[in-house]
Amino acid sequence: MFHRWSIARRLFVANLLFVLVLTAVFGAFSVLEARDRAYEDAGSRMLAIATSIANNPLVLQAAATSDPSAILQPYALEVMKDADADFITIMAPDRTRWTHPRPEELGKPYIGTIEPALRGETFTEVTAGTLGPSVRTIVPVKDSGGTVKALVAAGITVRTVDTDVAERLGVIGGIALVVLFFGSIASWLLGRYLRSVTRGWGPEQLAQLFAYYESVLHSVREGVILIDTRGKAVMYNDQAAELLGLEPSEADRSPDDAPKLSDLPFDGSLRALFESGRPAHDEIHLTGSRILVVNQAPAVGPVPARSRQKPSVYGTVATIRDRTEIESLGTELETMKTLSDALRAQTHEHANRLHMIVSLLELGRTPQALEFATKDLELSQQLTDDMLASVDEPVMSALVMGKAAEAHERGVELVVRTSGSSGVRGLEIQDLVTILGNLLDNAIDAAASGEMPRRVELDVEAGAAAVEFTVRDSGPGIDPESIDDVLQYGYSTKSSQDDPRGAHGRGVGLALVRQAVQRLNGTMTISNPGGAQFHVVLPAPIPEEE
Repeated sequence: MFHRWSIARRLFVANLLFVLVLTAVFGAFSVLEARDRAYEDAGSRMLAIATSIANNPLVLQAAATSDPSAILQPYALEVMKDADADFITIMAPDRTRWTHPRPEELGKPYIGTIEPALRGETFTEVTAGTLGPSVRTIVPVKDSGGTVKALVAAGITVRTVDTDVAERLGVIGGIALVVLFFGSIASWLLGRYLRSVTRGWGPEQLAQLFAYYESVLHSVREGVILIDTRGKAVMYNDQAAELLGLEPSEADRSPDDAPKLSDLPFDGSLRALFESGRPAHDEIHLTGSRILVVNQAPAVGPVPARSRQKPSVYGTVATIRDRTEIESLGTELETMKTLSDALRAQTHEHANRLHMIVSLLELGRTPQALEFATKDLELSQQLTDDMLASVDEPVMSALVMGKAAEAHERGVELVVRTSGSSGVRGLEIQDLVTILGNLLDNAIDAAASGEMPRRVELDVEAGAAAVEFTVRDSGPGIDPESIDDVLQYGYSTKSSQDDPRGAHGRGVGLALVRQAVQRLNGTMTISNPGGAQFHVVLPAPIPEEE
């Protein structure tokens, strides 16, 4: 049953027991202290009474007579009444009582200790007498020579002292009840607060929940990062660390030791999203080598039922998915589609040329047919030989051949110039296809939408230290103020009607080109010499052998 209790209930019961124990201890201590103080006060008061009587010359004078009781008894009764003492006993050194509250006790021996007083000392004791247990003080009465002639005992019964203590107990009990009441109220308020924060769960349940949370956090394929209101990454899982290039996070790290966003290696758009804390749904952000899909929402605390308070916001939670492989497959699919379209265009073009050759042969013009076929073959073979001699990569050559056929079909002239013979060995062919394919696609689209003559130029220079691609088009060019924007994911200057690939292809190509160039440690510059020009320099990974 105890294990089912919530933290709030356990704390309330523990705090209530603590207040009860504290009240009991405080009450017992106060009672003992009050009792000791009452006995001490009673002894001090009796000492004052006995001392004043012993200093009265009347006592010495009466002690020298034959019947001291006749003089001292009325005096002692009057002082006892005025001083509120239970008894005042004046006695001879041999214990014979001269005064007593009960007349029948006169002349009888005193019950109690007198030896210290006979030695001239004053002392206080608690002892039982004829009136019961009492607090009494015995003071010697000395003559001028220092001889003890009589003894004075002034006392108050324990019953009277206990009555005074009982009066004080009421005050002590009232204080204890006040402490208990306010302690219980404080425990209840604290328990109510903890119940709202922990949602009524017990520590075992919270420990189990934390174990589940740790397991889920480190087993999910998505990256998860929690950012508090101070701009600190208080927690992120292993997948987020891998996707964002962070150091693995320790599970027991204190939130105060969490790194700030400004100290983490985030790119501009991703950092701006995390710092803003705004909600985001399936937003695409490019890092140095990855394409990430990010969702972000505020981390909202629980709201008690029937409460009008707004829920507390503790920060934001962002989930991150890697879309790099999907985009790579999309790029490869787009490349295959381009090659397929190029083959279709070439098939259509070669069918027309074949019909032309057949017609010339039927007309008996064999030399013209041979010349026509040879010239067409020379142009295609020359382009193929130049590409293979320069970049030494059949896929790149096929890509350029396909783009040339596509450009011809759309009324655009694609001019290819190559130089060098170092090749592109060691460079990722997928990245090269992404760079060159997207640049040629954009250039062909820009030239096709421009004025005549429509022209795209591709310069390929494969040197010993680097491979350079320069793509120029005869289109309207790029606004200098938009150069940084065109490299952002999702930004496009074309509408869906202008883009033959539809809305799916807009605002993606140049962002992927920038990412591929960065991945290959290259550089890309954009200029407008009569049209848009993109110049890409990729360092050669394999140096030329001497």
